[in-house]
Amino acid sequence: MNPPVPLSRARPLWLRDARWELVVFGAFALLVLAAGLGLRDPWPSDEPRFALVAQWMVEHGQWLFPHRGHELYPDKPPVFMWLQALSYYLTHNWRIAFLLPSLLAALGALALVYDLARRLWNHRSALLAAATLLVTIHFTYQMRNAQIDPLLLGWMTLANYGLLRHLLLGPCWRWFAIGCFFAGVGVATKGVGVLALLMLVPYLVARRGHWRQLALPTGGWRWAGGLALFFVAILGWLLPMLLVARADGDPQHAEYVQNILFGQTVHRYATPTGHIHSPFYFLGIIVVDWLPLSLLLPWALPAWWRRLKRRDARFLLPLGWAALVLLFFSISPGKRDVYILPALPMVALALAPLLPGLLRRRGVRVAVFALTVLLAGTLAAASALAIHRHPAWALKIEQSLDPRIWWMLLATGVAGLAIAALTRVRRAPLGWLLFAGVLWSVYGVWGYPLLNGDRSARDVMVEARAIAGPQATIGLLAWKEQNLLMAQGPVAEFGFLRPWPQQYAEAVAWLQADPAQRWVFSLDEAMGACVDRARAVHVGHANRRDWWMFRHDAVIPGCIPRTAGDDDE
Repeated sequence: MNPPVPLSRARPLWLRDARWELVVFGAFALLVLAAGLGLRDPWPSDEPRFALVAQWMVEHGQWLFPHRGHELYPDKPPVFMWLQALSYYLTHNWRIAFLLPSLLAALGALALVYDLARRLWNHRSALLAAATLLVTIHFTYQMRNAQIDPLLLGWMTLANYGLLRHLLLGPCWRWFAIGCFFAGVGVATKGVGVLALLMLVPYLVARRGHWRQLALPTGGWRWAGGLALFFVAILGWLLPMLLVARADGDPQHAEYVQNILFGQTVHRYATPTGHIHSPFYFLGIIVVDWLPLSLLLPWALPAWWRRLKRRDARFLLPLGWAALVLLFFSISPGKRDVYILPALPMVALALAPLLPGLLRRRGVRVAVFALTVLLAGTLAAASALAIHRHPAWALKIEQSLDPRIWWMLLATGVAGLAIAALTRVRRAPLGWLLFAGVLWSVYGVWGYPLLNGDRSARDVMVEARAIAGPQATIGLLAWKEQNLLMAQGPVAEFGFLRPWPQQYAEAVAWLQADPAQRWVFSLDEAMGACVDRARAVHVGHANRRDWWMFRHDAVIPGCIPRTAGDDDE
């Protein structure tokens, strides 16, 4: 395959210089993905958990065995939390540090999709592919969150990039080794990172069928050497953990090893306990969450089929890999929308050469224009109704959210309608691009400060400290990770996974030891009928829950609440 045209001579998309187009797109991507960075704390369901683990690592130096409070946290490998802790060392600001790995993963994925598409086709197609990925709702929303899946997407996209550089543009054994290594890093981040190596399956099909645009590397030992680096990356985390667990003889560490290697991988895939959905669940995710990319599929599917019939391996490898990922997760009864997120960059890559033609089609433009008007109009109409009519659904929402959120949504909707009126059907793709920029930047800069107090539990924890006073110790009962993370001043906790009645009994005994300087901060349901609410203090409402504080004089003697833990938000 011929080398890509240098950017200085590449045909630009809308400016006079392709290099300036990249600069403008990079700035726009940073705006869409980073707007609001530093303006909020971690939000449930997962963000406070990982930030709490990373904070423990920084404060206690325990890197191999993550902790949630004083309990071990065996649900996920520690790589994501390591990067959050490293980000804190670099920024000295947790509000930035907890989001930084996801932001870098998102920007990296965009850069990799662009570069690979440019090498396979051209600058114009590559830039449109990266832009399509950026403004796809599922990508933007998830990559603005501090969860493991955005980082996993980054590692798997890097692994796919390395493999495709070798399999389509090679032979290049260095890139093959890099791809295998970062597939292993993906496993150390979340076990399903191994799926990156499924790229070899459509490659073998293409090689056996003598497909076009395929590299034909030889050298069996090099294949084995590259795959060995996959295990090197995993052992970089696994081996020290196993050695330490074996050396210290701590039964908790042994249980942690058993859980992280088997309970959270094989068992979770084969016999999940939650998020049970039908085998067709992900089709709905693709249709709705992948907007506006999914609007292109009625036109893209026949075009892909024609290219596959012509045996073009540039389409078989990314599309075949995405199909295998979809199949793998569809087989398991447990499904979450983020599971197929890593397939999105490869679908955008396969769309790249089609986009210049697709975006000129009137049917595509009408569909994108209708999506912009529908979403913007819904935001404007619903928020205007909430402001002026106060329907029951709006009042229910306002129990947890700042009512000023309606003005933010109204402004966003009106801006979207104005953009649609200016760009019209003729420039509908540009209209969606601009609307996405407004939507996510307003959400970050305006929405984050409005929502943060409730979503992060910061407000109730500040109020709890005001009630207890600066010197008292607050014991957390039936707490969520955000409560410990946002706690002000001295606190104690009685375990996270332990049943609420056990936590309550220990909290009462703890209160008795120093009744003058101790308070208990508790979830309403966890107190049951064992606390006199006339002597307790209602702290506030956060994360759809009511929180109370009480001292020893509010405890009803001999009473143990018959309650159990609930799921996080």
